Amino acid sequence: MNLRFTDWIWHVKGSLALAPGQSSDEAFDRLDPLFREPGTSHKRTGDTLTFRKKDQAAQDKMSIFTDGILQIERGVSGLVLRYHLTSRALLLCFLAPLLFLGFAQLTVAIGILDKPTAEELAKEKKKEEEEEKKIAARPLNPIDKFLGAPAPDKPKKDKGKDKKKKGEEEDHGPSPMPAYVFAGIFAALYIGGRILEDRLVKSLFRKRLLDS
Repeated sequence: MNLRFTDWIWHVKGSLALAPGQSSDEAFDRLDPLFREPGTSHKRTGDTLTFRKKDQAAQDKMSIFTDGILQIERGVSGLVLRYHLTSRALLLCFLAPLLFLGFAQLTVAIGILDKPTAEELAKEKKKEEEEEKKIAARPLNPIDKFLGAPAPDKPKKDKGKDKKKKGEEEDHGPSPMPAYVFAGIFAALYIGGRILEDRLVKSLFRKRLLDS
């Protein structure tokens, strides 16, 4: 698979025009504090800055990114900062819904396999009917019979029990709904995070470069 068609999932790319007259040295000096956070290592070579983060603090404004490259190039109207950042957190948020959807499908498959067959249901029903016949066929106690007590009524079916049993048959097996819920939550987190982080990092770089 060509990664060019999938790297947008966890890669954030963009560009910003430097202020008129601003040099690459001045631009990197303004951006330098962002790469002096705990857990961040960086290296500058000419007009290129590379960084990597490990065990970064949550307070780090770029904590979501794992590593990246910043380059300053000459554009049509002046110098331009181009950045290419990668985020392992975005990748995990993208894969999490797929994982939970897989769990949901597995749960459905298990429910289908564990569902009682028509033959098993018929045997269970026949067994219940035989039990009812045995109860109905019980002879009247001699003392009750001597006293003229009426014969016992046939056992009545418990409609509530039958309804509950029917519901259990329909809802047999674990429900895949929790997996679908978690898949939806992580999908929303990914979409929101992918859009938000793209805007936040661009705003952060712009503020550092243009703030007087």
